[in-house]
Amino acid sequence: MEAGGIAHETRFDGVRVRYDSDKSYDELLAALLADIGHDPVPIGEIATDCGDWQTYAQRVQSHVGLSGFMLFALLDHGGWITKAGIDRKVMRVVLGNPLIAVTMLRHDVTAGLFAPVEVLLVDEGERSSLTYVRPSSLMVIE
Repeated sequence: MEAGGIAHETRFDGVRVRYDSDKSYDELLAALLADIGHDPVPIGEIATDCGDWQTYAQRVQSHVGLSGFMLFALLDHGGWITKAGIDRKVMRVVLGNPLIAVTMLRHDVTAGLFAPVEVLLVDEGERSSLTYVRPSSLMVIE
């Protein structure tokens, strides 16, 4: 590594969880967005606008969906993989709740590598699937 830095490696195992759904891809995506919101929350802007934790927490809480989480980003892999000959609908959804994440980050700020959480929705023909890596399986305690 340049600038005299030293790299340290820590190995750990993650657990991938896949739920198969009888809902179509579009139905599953709509159901998820109904629970977390349809518009990404500008979490960075909220932090910039708030001068203290209490104000920040109140503003964040106003965006929390029915599930206790909020939408941060949608990455439509299906929009570009078709150009490579992969004809599938695939959506990566970034969701979370900073008011929950802070409990992990207080213990270990490197937990920020895995918060917010990401899920992948995949069109499986008449059905769909939702896959994620269990966050607790990614936390490394040294």
